[in-house]
Amino acid sequence: MSSPFWILLLGFLFMASGTLATPPRRPIAVPFGRNYVPTWAFDHIKYYNGGSEIELYLDKYTGTGFQSKGSYLFGHFNMQIKLVPGDSAGTVTAFYLSSQNSEHDEIDFEFLGNRTGQPYILQTNVFTGGKGDREQRIYLWFDPATAYRSYSVLWNSYQIVFFVDDVPIRVFKNCKDLGVRFPFNQPMKIYSSLWNADDWATRGGLEKTNWSKAPFIASYKGFHIDGCESSVEAKFCATQGKRWWDQKEFQDLDSYQWRRLAWVRNKFTIYNYCSDRVRFPTIHPECKRDRDI
Repeated sequence: MSSPFWILLLGFLFMASGTLATPPRRPIAVPFGRNYVPTWAFDHIKYYNGGSEIELYLDKYTGTGFQSKGSYLFGHFNMQIKLVPGDSAGTVTAFYLSSQNSEHDEIDFEFLGNRTGQPYILQTNVFTGGKGDREQRIYLWFDPATAYRSYSVLWNSYQIVFFVDDVPIRVFKNCKDLGVRFPFNQPMKIYSSLWNADDWATRGGLEKTNWSKAPFIASYKGFHIDGCESSVEAKFCATQGKRWWDQKEFQDLDSYQWRRLAWVRNKFTIYNYCSDRVRFPTIHPECKRDRDI
């Protein structure tokens, strides 16, 4: 988000108000082991470039994953990922935040593989109080298996924004005034995984994983966290309101970002739970806010 536009905007805010919130910095790539640990199948993770780049392997025996060492209440979380190339049908590469209890909160990026020549599907979801069913699906405007691309979440008490590179692809606003729960008091860990989900991931499970193509490999770098680290029992962030992501300019998208989001919705969205009247005859309350449909 530290684009020339943001620099101009922040400069304008400084001139207008005489104060300047600390601007967001470009994510700083750090070695994997600084903030993360493997979660399972340690032998299916390979390390490169001094641990600043890793690969997750999936074969017919197991996938693998990793998680952050700490838990966080609010912040900006970024990962650079290069997805499984070629025939990736049946596989899911995930990057998400999740709390630890049964009524958990969760913020999901899930990349659903496909047959060679068919595009990946990026599915996002938000769980609050253990309830999800807020899926949105898009096609990406590039091939995510040919090069690293940046995927990030901005989470504060006003909104959750999903970004691909610097493009917002989804916004989930705090609609507590409509009776909608919002993640605000359950610290989350950051997770990523590569696993087999051929019972649902590709064409609803019709396309099965071709194990002759194994191992499937997803690559990661840029293991960046800029969040308020808290214990899993914490109910608030000690620096609430003081960090850059809490400032006024991050409480909503600006006009340029809304236009970019509209571009994604119009050109690349293939499913939105807000528009699914078969599955949800009664519209979710947050969908009534026109901007967020």
